[in-house]
Amino acid sequence: MQLQRPSFIQEQRLRMNPQFHQSLKLMELPVMDLRESIEEELERNPALEVLEDHSTVSLDEAVGAPPREEDAYFEASSDSGFVRRGGEEASDEQRRFIEGVLTRPETLQQHLLWQLQLESRDDELRAIAEILIQNLDEDGFHKEPPETLYKKGPDFPVAPPPRLAEAMRLIRSLDPAGACTADYRESLRVQIGLMPDAPAGIEQALDHLELLERGKFAEAAKKMNRSEEEARLFFERIKELSPFPGRQFAAAEVRYVVPDIQVVRDEGEFVIILNEEEIPVLGINPFFMELARTRKGEERGAAGSGPARDFVRENIREARWFIGSINRRNHTLLRVTRAIVEFQRSFFVNGPKYLAPLTLADIAGELGVHETTISRIANGKYMQTEWGIFEIRSFFSNAISGTGSAGSLYSKGGVKAVIQEIIAAENRRLSDKDIADLLARRGISLARRTVAKYRKELDMGSSYTR
Repeated sequence: MQLQRPSFIQEQRLRMNPQFHQSLKLMELPVMDLRESIEEELERNPALEVLEDHSTVSLDEAVGAPPREEDAYFEASSDSGFVRRGGEEASDEQRRFIEGVLTRPETLQQHLLWQLQLESRDDELRAIAEILIQNLDEDGFHKEPPETLYKKGPDFPVAPPPRLAEAMRLIRSLDPAGACTADYRESLRVQIGLMPDAPAGIEQALDHLELLERGKFAEAAKKMNRSEEEARLFFERIKELSPFPGRQFAAAEVRYVVPDIQVVRDEGEFVIILNEEEIPVLGINPFFMELARTRKGEERGAAGSGPARDFVRENIREARWFIGSINRRNHTLLRVTRAIVEFQRSFFVNGPKYLAPLTLADIAGELGVHETTISRIANGKYMQTEWGIFEIRSFFSNAISGTGSAGSLYSKGGVKAVIQEIIAAENRRLSDKDIADLLARRGISLARRTVAKYRKELDMGSSYTR
């Protein structure tokens, strides 16, 4: 018979409290996201306040600033820019001018609807066309099959098939041509139909685009029962068309990169500068500090009951932890950058081609921290150098063995920079095999398919599309 006896076991466990989780989160944030997090914490914690903020300029500083050169020109000439009128009228005129300057990019739907209003067609056809336009995605293709959009009901007109086809032909003839189609092949077919000088039989080439893109003109010509010259001509004319007509109106969100850190060379030495312009200097609210220092007897008269006293102390403690987390984040970023500069000195001196192989474990071993810490501090952050702005993560690159007796190592990023240089300087269209041969002459042994992979990662087309 087994007996259960109580026993004590001593073990270590890492429990992630909310403060530790917040510290890890702040370490991952780039400078602009960090600023947003600081603003949220300022709204949440009344014990936290901004001591200095270099990213904003006060009204007094703006008024006291010296006049700009363009302002001095207007003041010294008869053209004063805005007509000098009193107070509100001048302000309203300036506001209207600024509002007129601010514009938003036109969407594909807006562009098509504007052209549709200029067409002298009946109301029924225009109503059908408007619904078709609203059903287009950013490429200009149907989101849903057009036939499924028109049902009898209060929100849908009754669209007989002849009128539906007429509305689709109308939209396809508008700018951009080829919109309101099912896919890129149908779009190209529509655009070919609108070409005034389309070569006879060019529609056949749409069924053999894969062969033409790979440069196999003889094989494509044989399947089309055409000459190789005709196949080349068809492909050149198709390249003039847009397979995705709506993409020119795609309003992609533009996010400007703000470097978190800068590395400059001063008299042969590298200087690391942390971007503190976007990060406000935080401190503890003096009123909360005074309440926390008040003796227990005086505290009842100043802060009230016990819950109020606990509220003050808890907010001060969280504010101190938040400030400390930001300082740890900045300190770690500086240490990691300093180690990267030491490992990648050839890059900072000579340029991207000389990027050396480097792993997270190398930096982690140098600084005595875990690899995940290096990963968090490098993710999404950017470094400004004299060679441009680079994501910190791009300095970590795998090794590629070189040829020759030295057996030197090249980084993946360095090899990609060499490939980019070769393509930019090519006098003729180099195939992936040609690029692999040129790399081999430089002591870099790569297979053709690896060159093709790196070329695609650089967003560079093949020799047939360049």
